[in-house]
Amino acid sequence: MEFVSINALVPKDHLLRAVEDSIDFDFIYDEVKDLYSENIGRPSIDPVVLIKLLMLQALYGIRSMRQTIKEVEVNVAYRWFLGYGLQEKIPHFSTLGKNYERRFKESDLFEKIFVQVLTEAIECGFIESDAVFIDATHIKASANKNKYVKKMAEHRAHKYKRDLLIEINAEREANGKKPFEDDDNDNKDGDSSSKDSVKEVKESTTDPESGMFHKGEKERCFAHTASVACDRNNFILGVKVAPGNVHDSQIFSDLFQEVNERFPEIGAVVVDAGYKTPGICREIIEAGRLPVMPYKRPMTKDGYFKKRDYVYDEYYDCYLCPNNQVLKYSTTNRAGYREYKSDPKICCECPMRMQCTQSKNCTKVVTRHVWEHYVEIAEDIRHTPWGKELYKMRGETIERVFADAKEKHGMRYTNLRGLRKVGHYLTLLFACMNLKKLALWKKKRGMLPPIAPAFHAFFSIIFKIFAFNKTPLLGRAS
Repeated sequence: MEFVSINALVPKDHLLRAVEDSIDFDFIYDEVKDLYSENIGRPSIDPVVLIKLLMLQALYGIRSMRQTIKEVEVNVAYRWFLGYGLQEKIPHFSTLGKNYERRFKESDLFEKIFVQVLTEAIECGFIESDAVFIDATHIKASANKNKYVKKMAEHRAHKYKRDLLIEINAEREANGKKPFEDDDNDNKDGDSSSKDSVKEVKESTTDPESGMFHKGEKERCFAHTASVACDRNNFILGVKVAPGNVHDSQIFSDLFQEVNERFPEIGAVVVDAGYKTPGICREIIEAGRLPVMPYKRPMTKDGYFKKRDYVYDEYYDCYLCPNNQVLKYSTTNRAGYREYKSDPKICCECPMRMQCTQSKNCTKVVTRHVWEHYVEIAEDIRHTPWGKELYKMRGETIERVFADAKEKHGMRYTNLRGLRKVGHYLTLLFACMNLKKLALWKKKRGMLPPIAPAFHAFFSIIFKIFAFNKTPLLGRAS
């Protein structure tokens, strides 16, 4: 038998020591006080303990809460982090599930934890948000890809749809054309039978809120999409979760607006080619930020002229083809693209026609978005040394965040079901990644309180007395 201190058994350089000292977890009591009753029911398990159990699962990438409890039972550092002694009984794994369903599910507790950790990092001066890196990754859902039903679902409308329609109609009226009617007004009675507003999707019978994901050579599966924004130092600034069949660019607006409001000092927004759309370029520039985007390959078939081979004349509002013939403005379609058409009489005699178009009426159509000038601004930034250098940092920032989250924190797949539950856990997971970096940076810069030496000296003496005394403790003479 030995008298030991659980505090002395945890190494001084253990990660959980730095995590415990880097932030005061008592703020959780204020956030959950309305979810508990002071005089009704049995005494509840400490809510901080419940949150710390989830943090342990996220910090060490443990696959489930059941396995997390097994690890806590035998790991002294985990017990110390929770405030439990060596012989105290750890809560049952189902306790957290019951508390989540009854208390935390409809609350914004996890978002507040994320904000609290991020605020601590801001106050320490660790955030460099002059450039923000945004990207999305997929998390495999807990759903069999072969168990689904086919349903008709409405398209997810872009945030800027109404602004675009106003500009389209203004341009059409200026050219003597009839303006388009608003689809939202047409279908206000719930009629979703419009061919352009619905599409057929596969809905999982296991997790209906996930979405069928397929990209390139990757295997088809049901998944969730996590859109994340981080700074130069890899601190996560915001996260949004959506079904796996929603394109990254459709989630961008919600995430960008949240991060933009939280960090008004943002100067540049760095994204990949999937976000290089007129709407996103416009949103970034209208917010006073600079879009940093890469080269986007044209979708033209091999053997045909690329769109860059057709020169736009801004003064006369027309295009010049490789054979120096004029393509005149024809109309502006509902998608927001101006259509420029060639003269079929000239095209039918053109020696380059087979490289230009194979249409039956011998007419070449080149389109230009009404917000194309915003894309051209992004293209100019791409050629600057500053833009090139900033885009190279994606591999060290947002891509590194996703790699760490999947390899070290178990984000490659989830055993949770439901978009809200998955979103809550991923928000806490990214909060833990911020907390881990915050703790290590504070420790490196000497911003953590030192461990009390007198406390350890006392227990060291007690340990030596009983460790080197061979006489049994019980029944020994005083």
